[in-house]
Amino acid sequence: MSLKAILLGLAAFALFSTHDVIVRYLGATFTPIQILFFTSLMSFPLVTLMLVRDPTHGNLQPVHPWWIALRSLTMAMGGICGFYAVSNLPLAQAYSIFFTVPLAITVLAIPMLGEKVGIHRVLAVIVGLAGVIVVVRPGSAEMGLGHLAAFGAVCSASVQSVIARKIGREERRVVMLLFPLAATFLVMGVGLGFVYEPMSIVDLAAMGAIAILGFLAATCLVGAYTLGEATIVAPMQYSQIIWAMLFGYVLFGETADLQTLVGAAIIISSGLYIVAREAFAGTSDNTPVLRSRTRAFSPGAFRVSDVLRRKPRA
Repeated sequence: MSLKAILLGLAAFALFSTHDVIVRYLGATFTPIQILFFTSLMSFPLVTLMLVRDPTHGNLQPVHPWWIALRSLTMAMGGICGFYAVSNLPLAQAYSIFFTVPLAITVLAIPMLGEKVGIHRVLAVIVGLAGVIVVVRPGSAEMGLGHLAAFGAVCSASVQSVIARKIGREERRVVMLLFPLAATFLVMGVGLGFVYEPMSIVDLAAMGAIAILGFLAATCLVGAYTLGEATIVAPMQYSQIIWAMLFGYVLFGETADLQTLVGAAIIISSGLYIVAREAFAGTSDNTPVLRSRTRAFSPGAFRVSDVLRRKPRA
């Protein structure tokens, strides 16, 4: 079962990486707003097919409307930031920054979940931040809007994850899934009139492919987390650095320099340490990082934790 879970996890993040290649291709011509609008539109049928199987009874009124509103807003903003970062940064740099999500979740869980973070996880966060400095090289000429957008995507993803952990037991999954997707569609629709560029059939098909790839990747993750423990599946996300190097070199002529790879290794190590502390050391009451099971800026990529069987909170 563990091998199947690992393979499904690897397949999921290979699909996410392919998804990002198409985002980058479209990002050379279109703004993230336009890409997200059509991607969200094409994601609705896919997510709806999944939601009709929701066995829970109730309506679409949120139990926690303000938390749902914040989660929905961060989904929309995170999508803009994530797509912009992928379109404008070398993939290896973008992924290295995205890998800091566990660090941000660890920090946010303190005020939002009442999580107690000991010295070991504090040191892991500090080490991870040192890795970020190695990757980003603040003060250099390479620092730009793409880096800021990547950090914006990290903040948005982290807020979404912690909110999901806070209210996920009480909200219907249809509410948790549909409201953020609808918010992304509506927000992008408002902005579309200001940035719209005519599209060819090929471009429209590429946007459809983004929606399908995000959905398939999330579906693979559901299978992975169903078959294996989170401690086995979660580290599979770091395989994206390999895809970033491969796609970056073959398709975009990018070569990840030593400083980026060293920084990525530091960030990955700190993230793995936090996962291990949550899983095995008994230091977390909420395990917020282990409950974060997918990226949060791909409209078709529904949150895996929203569709997995809910277990009682520890």
